[in-house]
Amino acid sequence: MKIGYNEIYDVIARIPPRRVATYGQIAEMAGIPGQARRIGYALSALPGNPSIPWHRVINAKGMISSRADSGPDKVQRRLLGQEGIVFDSSGRIDLARFRWRPR
Repeated sequence: MKIGYNEIYDVIARIPPRRVATYGQIAEMAGIPGQARRIGYALSALPGNPSIPWHRVINAKGMISSRADSGPDKVQRRLLGQEGIVFDSSGRIDLARFRWRPR
């Protein structure tokens, strides 16, 4: 079965407020383990759909992945902060505290 962007978006849509997930975690849950980069491609192709909480997906270091244009980075950090997600002085999120652990 070929996993498309809509299946990836379905997994991301399940991330609850005040939680984050890594690209690799989303890939695993979408049935494409080891394809974290594909999650990034899916997110970059995301249409302006506010129902998909794209801002809750971060890298394995617990950081926002930088982009060529820093605008989305700042928006992502602001949105996460509004949800109560805390960054340390290095810009990292404590994954032990904030990682989404679905049942």
